[in-house]
Amino acid sequence: MNSGKGDYQDLVAHRRFLDELEHGIRMVNREIIHEKIPEITKDYFLKMAVMTSRVRAEYLGAAFELVESSSLVPSEEVVAELRAKRERYEEAVEAFEALKRAIERGYVDVSVEGSGE
Repeated sequence: MNSGKGDYQDLVAHRRFLDELEHGIRMVNREIIHEKIPEITKDYFLKMAVMTSRVRAEYLGAAFELVESSSLVPSEEVVAELRAKRERYEEAVEAFEALKRAIERGYVDVSVEGSGE
């Protein structure tokens, strides 16, 4: 009969293995991303948020105009334009969220302006 000691040791070993992998992945991401983005400032992050908001507004505005138009069935051209705006919006959101995750995970340095550091 198994006393459970081996199971516990396996769990500890697996946890250690996963922790080491996570640390390695964090270091690799930090090194590679840091080559492209050495530091993020609050102003840069807010500019990205503003850009994302503008793209969102463009997409939603186009959808609103489509609904308000007199045409009951939009043309393929109009739908294609809306699709392009949606794709641009989705890409902007994905980029914004990816940057936010990179900051949360410590992949990029953050400049803390005016904090005395």
